[in-house]
Amino acid sequence: MSRVAAVFLLTLLAAACGRQGNEETGAPESGSAAVPHADASERLHSIFEAEFEDLLKRYPVFATDLGDHRYDDRIAIPMSPDFLREQRASAERYLAAAEAVAVEDLDAADRLSHDVFLYLQRTTLRRMAFPSWLLPFDQFNSFPNDFAALGAGAGVHPFASVADYETFLSRMARFAVYAEVAVARFEEGVALGVVHPRMVVERIVPQLAAQLVENPEDSVFWQPLENFPEAIGAVDRRRLTEAWRETLTGQVIPAYRLMHDYLAGDYLAAARPTVGWSALPDGDAWYASEIAYHTTTSLDADTLHDIGLAEVARILGEMEGVRRRVQFDGDLPAFFVHLKTEDRFFWDSAAAMLTDYRSMDARVEAVMPSRFSISPRAGFEIRAIEPYRASSAPGAQYQSPSPDGSRPGVFYLNTSDLRRMPRWGMATLFLHEAVPGHHFQGAIARELTGLPRFRRFGGFTVYAEGWALYAEDVGVELGLLEDPYQYFGKLNDEMLRAMRLVVDTGLHRKGWSREQAIAYMRENSSLPEPEIVAEVERYIAYPAQALSYKTGQLALHRLKAAAVDTLGDDFDVRAWHSMVLDSGELPLASLQALQQRWLEGLR
Repeated sequence: MSRVAAVFLLTLLAAACGRQGNEETGAPESGSAAVPHADASERLHSIFEAEFEDLLKRYPVFATDLGDHRYDDRIAIPMSPDFLREQRASAERYLAAAEAVAVEDLDAADRLSHDVFLYLQRTTLRRMAFPSWLLPFDQFNSFPNDFAALGAGAGVHPFASVADYETFLSRMARFAVYAEVAVARFEEGVALGVVHPRMVVERIVPQLAAQLVENPEDSVFWQPLENFPEAIGAVDRRRLTEAWRETLTGQVIPAYRLMHDYLAGDYLAAARPTVGWSALPDGDAWYASEIAYHTTTSLDADTLHDIGLAEVARILGEMEGVRRRVQFDGDLPAFFVHLKTEDRFFWDSAAAMLTDYRSMDARVEAVMPSRFSISPRAGFEIRAIEPYRASSAPGAQYQSPSPDGSRPGVFYLNTSDLRRMPRWGMATLFLHEAVPGHHFQGAIARELTGLPRFRRFGGFTVYAEGWALYAEDVGVELGLLEDPYQYFGKLNDEMLRAMRLVVDTGLHRKGWSREQAIAYMRENSSLPEPEIVAEVERYIAYPAQALSYKTGQLALHRLKAAAVDTLGDDFDVRAWHSMVLDSGELPLASLQALQQRWLEGLR
């Protein structure tokens, strides 16, 4: 599961689910029998576990990602009416059960978990006021894309035994139902005026078209059959091959065709010419809800826009300093052009790019102990993004490792356009996606066995992306950005996150056009044109998510400064990093409360 489906995983834990509560204990029932509990802590943890067990049933691919293979024959259809009814009722039941726990009887650690759990259930109910189910997927948040990666063997579904192949046959059959429900929801959205911008639809259609092959052996779903493990004998191989051919021909490819033909035809004709969320029914309130969800704050769009403008101005000043340092003969806009066009700033081949990124690993690991006293056990790999999704994918993505370490994390690089990925951005991108960024933080969180599972495996965009952007700043402290061009790469990436505050709110609050947003980013950074276009189209399709990066980074810096101010010479950055990382991902208010207790314990 990719970090872009940083989307799918982060959304899961804000969507609590379950079955009818037990009237005697107040704890919702799960698949296992309810057990009476003697104290508040046990009762609370029984609620956590019951909710998480039900979550795994509701989101079977998430369960697979965690190494739980009980539901490997299923997929979720989260836009279906039954799913949504259960989700609402479930969140209400689990919220009531947790609210009934005597908080005064909990220790500090359980109180933190209790607060986070309540926050998640309440967030689920608040977000259900807006009909996101009428927009089942887009070019970035796309289960059809994720399912193709899953079927190609590039995802979390294993293909190591006959049983693995058979369960995926069941998943493929269920995908046909997913497609029917998705089209029905898109149709309902047309009737209610809740539709994607035309540009978004134009990006989705080619992705679906890529799966429309005449010969099933040309499908990405055929790849597991070309890589049968030795343990599967000839008889089973023939049987599975025939079943695969029949399922692809009869269900999977027709499912993609159903979605493709509807979206390319009737839906595209009904798509809206506007790009901002404000054009949707109750769009301003919907956008405000998404801001609250992704930032875990009460900041409004106008405030975030102004913060972004101030950060853009500050970073431009630092960029000017780099231009002078390298003695470039020209102004800053000319320097941007130079960095985007000079051949020496780009790789000649995808292989060379991958080799250089892989060489960063040892260099970073050698200096990490100076700032960190903890590290994850799980390793990671660096791979190229698959060709079928590269055209609309970002420059990089991260996929978490399995909790037991049997599957490493993956740092994906988009090698489809080498001019999109300059050399001077390498150190910063590695710091963000790998160490001490997403891999480092995410793997540590998954290995915190003392936490309830909903905290180990859930997350908050503002924490995860804020940390990854903060990790780029740590690169300066680690001595990894002393080269002025690599330091410019850090500024350029930070500029991207600052511009996101301006552009996302510009598009969805202030009426900016796609072209206006692209022009703003072109004027204020050296990002390649394809990257700028992809970024703007991402914000159009996925409102408010991009606000989380800068919001989280600035919050972490404020917390760190407060800790330094309180502790003075006693401040230990390694201990502070451990405090932030040892509790998993948190809403910003919870992280602030955690730090306050930590500081009180040191005084």
